[in-house]
Amino acid sequence: MKGKEDKIAVLVGTITDDTRLYEVSKLRVCALKFTETARSRIIKAGGECLTFDQLALLAPTGSNTVLLRGPKLARESVKHFGRAPGLPHSDSKPFVRHKGRKFEKARGRRKSCGYKA
Repeated sequence: MKGKEDKIAVLVGTITDDTRLYEVSKLRVCALKFTETARSRIIKAGGECLTFDQLALLAPTGSNTVLLRGPKLARESVKHFGRAPGLPHSDSKPFVRHKGRKFEKARGRRKSCGYKA
């Protein structure tokens, strides 16, 4: 964490090992669970693995902590947000039953099927 080396990283979830990282820097991490390999790599690098109970004793107000989370816009439901599907300049995904010929592809979508809106 660039510029936040002295802070405690807090994650509500599991810390897992990533073999793509060759070197793990000295980290103070608080999480619900740690895998064995992740815990051993953090401790070997001189870091510290904390539980939320230990974090509450160290930083009761949450000062000097950084809350980490996953990407919130990567959910499937986000693709349906925005301007209604079918309107001009809309790139939102419609809620359709199937992707067949008759479903949101016929009348009003093509000139050959009656009219084009």
